[in-house]
Amino acid sequence: MTVAEIEGMDRAALTAAWSDIFRTPVPRGLSKVLLRRFLAIEIQTRQMGGLSKKAKTALRKPSDQTARPQSPGLQPGGRLLREWNGVTHVVDVTDDGFVWKENRYRSLSRIAREITGAHWSGPRFFGLNGAAKS
Repeated sequence: MTVAEIEGMDRAALTAAWSDIFRTPVPRGLSKVLLRRFLAIEIQTRQMGGLSKKAKTALRKPSDQTARPQSPGLQPGGRLLREWNGVTHVVDVTDDGFVWKENRYRSLSRIAREITGAHWSGPRFFGLNGAAKS
């Protein structure tokens, strides 16, 4: 099977190809677009000799050891201040995220959305990577 053949397959053919290649049923709710992508990647990976050592090592590493990227300078115990519509908002930085109004959040963007009611980049809203505009 080639990547070019995958492009012309209907859902039934994609499902059969998935079962042949992965030896598992297709995950529920997986669209035809994603089926094609997964199949194409697997075919290409096998044709190129498999995954690199670096990729295999990364996949074996438990997910709890993968460090969550944080903005530079944000250390547990730090505090962010932002005035919005005449109200000063205080966010405390913790080991596992942020605390705002006694609620825990994993994302500054979620806090910015709660404050403004609109989608914001959290780091940008709090002035960590560019000027935030009121």
